[in-house]
Amino acid sequence: MKVIINAIHDKKGENVVSLDLRKIPEAVSDFFIVCEASSTVQVRAIADWVEAEVKAECDERPYKHEGQSAGQWVLIDYVNVVVHVFLAETRKFYKLEEMWSDGVAEEEADPIAETPAKVTKAAKTTRKTTKK
Repeated sequence: MKVIINAIHDKKGENVVSLDLRKIPEAVSDFFIVCEASSTVQVRAIADWVEAEVKAECDERPYKHEGQSAGQWVLIDYVNVVVHVFLAETRKFYKLEEMWSDGVAEEEADPIAETPAKVTKAAKTTRKTTKK
């Protein structure tokens, strides 16, 4: 799942949520990973990059994928994990997280965006010398 989540963040996917569905008997998969994009081009780019990264890192190909031509909702089915890449408006319309609200949802923040920038010794020195 981390490969998928990192691939989504690589292409600037937003509002990434993983849903653990393992305790729901009727669930079609163990996990859903849901994210959104601001354009159909970005939806396709995220979906393509997820497939490429999973193939490169895990040597797995999706069982099925749908929605590439319309680009409003692309579904990538890895059987135990299903990835949903939405346009923001389409995600709001279908409310997938509400439909599967019995699952355990977890926001998946971008690890790079959360890492605070390190201030180097040179940067500290420069700041000290420029202040008067």
